[in-house]
Amino acid sequence: MDILETMASAVESVNVLKQQSVQIENMRKILPALLEKGLDNVNLSMFDESTRLVLLNSFGEEYVRKGRLQEAMKAFILAGNHARISDIGIDYERVGLFENAIECYRLAGNHEKLSKIGSKCLEDGKLGAAIQAFRAIDDVPRLASVGDECLRKEKYDYAIEVFSSLNNKQKLVEVGDKALRERQLGYASKAFELAGNSEKLSALGDVCLRENLIATALQCYTLAGNHMMAQFVEQNFGRQK
Repeated sequence: MDILETMASAVESVNVLKQQSVQIENMRKILPALLEKGLDNVNLSMFDESTRLVLLNSFGEEYVRKGRLQEAMKAFILAGNHARISDIGIDYERVGLFENAIECYRLAGNHEKLSKIGSKCLEDGKLGAAIQAFRAIDDVPRLASVGDECLRKEKYDYAIEVFSSLNNKQKLVEVGDKALRERQLGYASKAFELAGNSEKLSALGDVCLRENLIATALQCYTLAGNHMMAQFVEQNFGRQK
């Protein structure tokens, strides 16, 4: 390429940049109207990638300024702006909306923030949020710790969620046994079912049958594959279901 061609190419590049700048500035002038129209209803496909990203980030910043963080986050996601998504997460965390913050950090791929907020939520007893954070980074040891804490506090639903996600059948049986001792029969049934423990399910069916909980007893026997007892309940207590 000779010097004239090089100069022509440079001039063309400058003209393209000027054109992009004019397009962006024109779009920013009508940005308030576009915000009300909604990002989903605005077509930016006619712009090249760099212009589109600038416009999406402009949408995001304006939504942040207006306090419309969910819409801002969507704009930044489309722009691939992970830093600003994390910033929104910090804003959510600052006002105590931890699950929203965790979702932002997850979308931004910010493992450091997820680890920190998970630890904070665990310390503060926000077990559901701690589970959400540690699952996002696949932190098995700390997930197991949260599961143990849930079991200790008799938060059976969370404990079952954790140990089923970890496929820890021994812990699920432990949850089921404790739930049974505390007469939380629904949780006991769910834990034993997820543990695939037919013996425990049949034993729970016996407990339910003695307490005249016919439908629950039948469900337990059926889940356990105990066809004999399921048939016995059907034939002798069918009307009581």
